[in-house]
Amino acid sequence: MMFFSKITGSRPRPLSSGTNLRKKTPSIPSILANLLLVLLALLFLFPFYWIVTGAFKVQNVAVAIPPQWFPEEPTLDNFRALFKNPVWRWGFNSFFVASSEMIGVCLTASMAGYVLAKKMFPGRKLIFILFVSAMALPKQVILVPLFTMLADLNWIDTYKGLILPAIGWPFGVFLMKQFAQTIPSELVEAAKIDGCSEVRLFATIILPLLKPALGALAIFTFINAWNDYFSQLIITRSTPMMTLPLGLATLQGEYTTPYGVLMAGAALASLPMITIFLLFQKAFTQGITMGAVKG
Repeated sequence: MMFFSKITGSRPRPLSSGTNLRKKTPSIPSILANLLLVLLALLFLFPFYWIVTGAFKVQNVAVAIPPQWFPEEPTLDNFRALFKNPVWRWGFNSFFVASSEMIGVCLTASMAGYVLAKKMFPGRKLIFILFVSAMALPKQVILVPLFTMLADLNWIDTYKGLILPAIGWPFGVFLMKQFAQTIPSELVEAAKIDGCSEVRLFATIILPLLKPALGALAIFTFINAWNDYFSQLIITRSTPMMTLPLGLATLQGEYTTPYGVLMAGAALASLPMITIFLLFQKAFTQGITMGAVKG
């Protein structure tokens, strides 16, 4: 090292705790922010933890005060009592309805959003204003005319009555239209010059570019359809057509409530939503990131 220094005329620099090392040291505000995020995460995860642990408690322990934070004697009796009911049928109904709504909303909203963002025709702005205005209407306002229409079509207590009215979701159209505006118009024009048809243009160019927004919309739609208790309560009539939230609500007795059984059902009902979020998490995060960069 000394010989090399004499030749080059430079001296070796000693390692110092300079600027680079000081940058790696977390500051007090960042530590407090991370601590706050951890506390908030634990706060939001606690109800799910309480449901999962309560599913393995007997009735007396589930309602005991002071509470038992972890089941000392876990049992599967709640799940045995739960599956004495047509839970698999209710779960299939919920998954079929939520998946169908998710696919239908993503397809129709992506097409409508692309047309409203990239096509020029009379009344385009008025149609978009109507979609935005429909977002302000609560679902309870349109429930009576909707029920009348479904009754006239004999769609009460059918899959068509549960799925089709929810496919035209105004929020989905709004979300896809805002995201489709970020697609360069030059790309669409170049595809048309190359002789690409509208169907091929939408399927091979527009849909892949809308993938991040579709991931976010898929999560929103599935969770909204899975938890749509009020509309499903009005439309369904028979026990075999009930969804899982409706079926679990029927397990409540007049004088007693089996909290352990209900918690077991709630734990099972949360699994599809967690699975859908994990499947579309990458596209969802990518959509938020791209929106932040392009905005």
